[in-house]
Amino acid sequence: CKLKGDSTMSQTSAPDGFKEGLEDVVAASSSICFIDGVKGILAYRGYNIHDLATHSTFEETCHLLWYGALPTKAELKSTRDALAASRGLPAEVLKFMGTLPKDAVTMDVLRTVPSLLGIYDADSKDNSLAANMRKAIRLTAQMPTVVAAWQRMRLGQPLVAPDASLDHAANFLYMLRGEKPEARATKALDVALILHADHEFNASTFTARVTASTLTDMHSSVTAAIGALKGPLHGGANMEVMAMLRAIGTVDKVDEYIKNMLNAKKKVSGFGHRVYRTEDPRATHLRKMSKELSEAIQEPVWYQMSRAVEEVVNREKKLAANVDFYSASVYHDLGIVDDLFTPIFAMSRVSGWTAHVLEQLTHNRILRPRADYTGAEHADYVPIEQRKESPAVAKV
Repeated sequence: CKLKGDSTMSQTSAPDGFKEGLEDVVAASSSICFIDGVKGILAYRGYNIHDLATHSTFEETCHLLWYGALPTKAELKSTRDALAASRGLPAEVLKFMGTLPKDAVTMDVLRTVPSLLGIYDADSKDNSLAANMRKAIRLTAQMPTVVAAWQRMRLGQPLVAPDASLDHAANFLYMLRGEKPEARATKALDVALILHADHEFNASTFTARVTASTLTDMHSSVTAAIGALKGPLHGGANMEVMAMLRAIGTVDKVDEYIKNMLNAKKKVSGFGHRVYRTEDPRATHLRKMSKELSEAIQEPVWYQMSRAVEEVVNREKKLAANVDFYSASVYHDLGIVDDLFTPIFAMSRVSGWTAHVLEQLTHNRILRPRADYTGAEHADYVPIEQRKESPAVAKV
C-alpha cells in the first residue's frame, strides 16, 4: 500500500496475472530443471528423467545438477570419492543427537542437525562459490548418515560407520540395517533418489532460493528447505499414502473407502499435481518398482491396493498419481519405516536444493514479491480502555 495526501491508505490492486499460490508465475530463470506439465516431461539439465532413471546413478545425477554436465569417468570418480569422504558426522553432532528425545519426529531431527552441521563445517565463514560447492557435497553426503544414525539411536542399536567402498544408496541401506544390501534394493533406492533429486521451483526448492537470495549461508538455505518439505502437502504426502493404505487394509475394501473419501471432499494423498496435467513421469518408474519389489518379497498387497486406489481415483476424479503415491509402497517394501519416507526424500532433494542455491548466488537478486492487500483501508486508533474484544480472539 502507499500513503495518500490525507494519510489514509489505499489498497494495492492485484498485479496483472496474479494467481493464488503463485501458480504458473515465473519467479526466476534457471537452467537446472525443465518440466512440461502437459506432455509429462521432466528433465535435469536437458536430460530426460526416463533416461536418467534407466541409465544413470545418483552420484552421476548429483554431478549433473551441480556442474551442469554429465561427468567423464574421471570426474565421476572424483565426485563419488568426495561424497564418500564426506559422510562422517562430527563427534559433537552425534553427541547432541544422543540427547534428543527418542520419540522425536525424524523430520524434526533432520531439520535441526544440518543447521548444527553448519557450525562445524570447515567452510562455515566462507560463502564463495568454491566453498559452497564443498558444502553441497558435504550436506548431500551427511544427510543419509544423519537419518541412519537417528534411526539406530532411537532403537538403541549401535551406530554403523559409513563404508567408503559403497555407493551412495548402498551405503545408506548399510548404515540403516547394519548389513550390506542386496543389489535389487540398492538399485531401487538409487533410482528413487534420482527421481526425487530435483523438480524445478517446488515449495522447498523455492524456499531454499528465497533464503539464499538474502546471501545467508548454504546450511541456512537447506535447513529452511527441510522445514518446507516436512509439510503433508509436499514431502510428507508419502507418509500419508502409507497411512491410508494401512487404514484400507485389503484390496476388496479400496473402492468403498476411496469413494467415501471423495464424497466427504477429502484429499487422496499422492494424486494430482500443481504442474502436471498428465501422469507424473516419476510415478511411471515408481509404479514399476513397486510391482517388482512386491513380487520379490512375496508381499503383493501394498502394490495391489495402490493399483486399486489409482484406478478408483482415475475413474472418479480423472487425477493421476504423483511421485509420492508409489514411493510409499517402494520404501515400505525396502523395509523402511514410515517416518523415514520424507527424510529419504530430503536425502535426495538436497542435491537439487544445493544446485539451486549455487545457481541463485551466481546472479542473485533478493526475492521480494508483493502482496495483494485485502485488509482495511483505514482504521482509527482507539485507546486500549475503549477497545472491544476482537471476534477473532474470542474464537480462539
